[in-house]
Amino acid sequence: MNLTDVKAVAVPRKKPKRVGRGIGSGHGKTCGRGTKGAKSRAGFGGHKLREGGQMPLYRRLPKRGFNNANFKKQYATVNVGQLNKFEAGSTVDPETMEKAGLFKKAPDGVKILGKGELKVALTVMAHKFSESARKKIAEAGGEAKEIQ
Repeated sequence: MNLTDVKAVAVPRKKPKRVGRGIGSGHGKTCGRGTKGAKSRAGFGGHKLREGGQMPLYRRLPKRGFNNANFKKQYATVNVGQLNKFEAGSTVDPETMEKAGLFKKAPDGVKILGKGELKVALTVMAHKFSESARKKIAEAGGEAKEIQ
């Protein structure tokens, strides 16, 4: 088979509506948008919560009660497998982890999670540990110390 023998396959394609091409086209003058109003203007889309002058739902409903999101603690998470980049026998704390690029910022502390395998014995200092992380650090011959 040669490339010269290949013929283009006829793919049915719908031509785009050409608006604003004269009154005889059926889509001229107002281009099928009708006359006046927000929907006839360019850039119409509006705000998703806009209710056209009616008091919006989010303002009609009362804002009261407890919301735990205001008090939730944000921990930077580091997996056990990521700690293999440190030398055996060294002490790893949040500052050294941040310098090594394991996380960018830890607002309320660092939590060590158990994903991956730890191949070096380390003394890991963090604010929280998952049970599997504690187990893997101990199995590697290291120690998990919690910071207050």
